[in-house]
Amino acid sequence: MSTTTRPRAGTARALAFLALLHPIAAARASAQVVAAPDSVRAIAPPRVPLPAEAASAGVTRFSFIVYGDTRGRRDGIDVQYEHSLVVESMLRTIASLAKGPDPVRFILQSGDAVVNGREPRQWNVSFVGLINRLTTEGGVPYFLAPGNHDVTGATEFSAPGRQAGLRNYLEATAQLIPPVGATRRLAGYPSFAIGYGNTFVLAFDSNIAADSTQLAWAAAQLQGLDRKRWVHVVALFHNPAFSSGPHGGPTVEPQTEIVRSRWMPLFRKYHVELLLTGHEHFFEHWVERYRDEAGNTRRIDQIVSGGGGAPLYAFSGTPDLRGYIAAAGADSVRLEQLVRPGMTPGDDPYHYLVVHVDGARMWLEVIGVDWGRGYQPYRSARAPLYDESDRR
Repeated sequence: MSTTTRPRAGTARALAFLALLHPIAAARASAQVVAAPDSVRAIAPPRVPLPAEAASAGVTRFSFIVYGDTRGRRDGIDVQYEHSLVVESMLRTIASLAKGPDPVRFILQSGDAVVNGREPRQWNVSFVGLINRLTTEGGVPYFLAPGNHDVTGATEFSAPGRQAGLRNYLEATAQLIPPVGATRRLAGYPSFAIGYGNTFVLAFDSNIAADSTQLAWAAAQLQGLDRKRWVHVVALFHNPAFSSGPHGGPTVEPQTEIVRSRWMPLFRKYHVELLLTGHEHFFEHWVERYRDEAGNTRRIDQIVSGGGGAPLYAFSGTPDLRGYIAAAGADSVRLEQLVRPGMTPGDDPYHYLVVHVDGARMWLEVIGVDWGRGYQPYRSARAPLYDESDRR
C-alpha cells in the first residue's frame, strides 16, 4: 500500500478554505501532498461513510450519481480541467439535494480515471485531488470500477502491465472500496459490491471479463441476495454490451463479446435491472427486455455515460445484435435503443447522471456541464427506468 503522508490539521483547514476561494487551485494544492513519486496517494475517505448494510435496510428513497471516463489531456501535468467542471456541478447537485427527499448517498464511476494508470503521477497530480473534493466537501462515498486506461486493456489477470495499473488503482481506492477480507470484496481484484437501502451495486473489471474467478465470485454475490431486501440490483463496469461509438458499432471488442456471452445471461438469471458503463465518450441508453423463468417480461437498462472529461466521441454505427439475440434463445430477448449518440463529437456534452431511487422504481436525470447545460437526450433530461405496465 501507499506510504502516504497525510496533511496536518492546519494544512487541511487551509486547503478547505482555499477550496472555497479557488476550487482548481485547491485540487492542485491537494495533489502535492504525496509521500513518494512511485506510489499513488489514497483518495480521502468520505466525510459521511456508507453505513453497514443492515443499518440502511429501511431506506427506500435516495439518489446516487453516475459518470465515467475522466481521463484528461494533461494527465500527470495538471488537474483534469474538464473533469473539474463536472466535479463542480456535482458538488452543487449534492448540496441542492441534501435536504430533500432523495439526497445523494454515493457516486459511481465506470472507469478510465486517467490516461495511463501505470503512472502514479497521473493519479496524484490530475485525479486524486478532484475526488478528494467529492469525498470531503461533498461528503459522499466514491466507488470506481477500472477502465482499460487504468489497468490496461489486457484480457489476462496476470499480464505484467496490467499488474502495475492494478496496484495503482488499489492504492488510490484503498479507503473507498470494501477492505480485503470483506464479504463484498474479491481479494486481489478490483471487484467489489456495496449495498445501501433497497439497492445493491456489483462492480467488476470488464477488461478481464473472461476471468473465471471473477465471474464465479459475481455469480455467488448475486445468487446469495435477499431480493425482498435488495429490490434493485445494479452492475457497474467499463465495457458496454452494446454501443454505437468507435468501441462498438461494427466493431466487437473481445471484452464486449464476453460481456454479451457470459455476463448478460448472468444478469438475466438474477434479474439485474441497471447496467452502468462507459468506454464510449458520450451518452447512450439501451433497453433489453426478456422473459424470465416464470414467463414474465423483465427489463434491463444499459446506460453508457462517458462524459466525465475525456475527449468526446460520436456515433460510428449501429451494432449488429442478431447473433446475440439468437443466442439468448428461450429468454426471448428484444432490444431497443432509447437514446443514440450524436453524429459529431460534442453533440453529447460532458455530463453525469443522477439516478433517483423511489421504492420499487428508479428514474434518471442527465445533467449536462459547461456549454452542455440544458442537454435533453430524451427531449427532456429525465427518463423512467421501468415500464408503466410493470406491476412488480
